[in-house]
Amino acid sequence: MAGTPALRVLDKAKVPYRVHIYEHDPSNRHFGEETAATLGIAAERIFKTLIAELVGATSATACAVVPVSGQLDLKALASATGAKKAAMIDPVVAQRLTGYVVGGISPLGQKKPMPVCIDTSAQQWSAILVSGGRRGLSIEMSPTELARILGASFARLGRPGTPR
Repeated sequence: MAGTPALRVLDKAKVPYRVHIYEHDPSNRHFGEETAATLGIAAERIFKTLIAELVGATSATACAVVPVSGQLDLKALASATGAKKAAMIDPVVAQRLTGYVVGGISPLGQKKPMPVCIDTSAQQWSAILVSGGRRGLSIEMSPTELARILGASFARLGRPGTPR
C-alpha cells in the first residue's frame, strides 16, 4: 500500500495506529456513513474532517474533526478558534488547501497548515477513526495522540443531527 501524507506523518512521529481499508462505492457520497456500515464500527467513533473559513481570526481557515454521526456547529468552531464567524469552505478550495479529495480529507498531512479543533466527544474513546487521506482508507488511533501531533485543541464542536 502506498503511504499517504497522513500515514507518513504518523510513521515519522512513531505513533501507534491501525489502518482500515475498504472498497469505496463511488456512487456513495455519504462517506462517514459508508465507513461505519462497511467497517461495522459505531459512527460516534468515526470522525470526519471539515474545513471552514474563519472571519476575524488569526488564521483564515480551520480544520474541524467531528463525529460523522452529527453535524459541525459553526458558531462553536468560531468560538473555539477566536473567530467572529465560521462558514464551510467550498469543497474545491478544501481539496486545494489540504491536498486531499472530499471524502478522503485527513486532518493529518495537509498541504496548508491550519488550526485544528477536535470535538470533545473524541476523548471518551481510547481510539477513534479519521480519514487516512483517501476514500476507503481510515486510521484508528488515540485521540490524545492525534491532538498532540496536530497541535490541536479539544472543544465542543459537534451537535446531534442528520449526518452530512
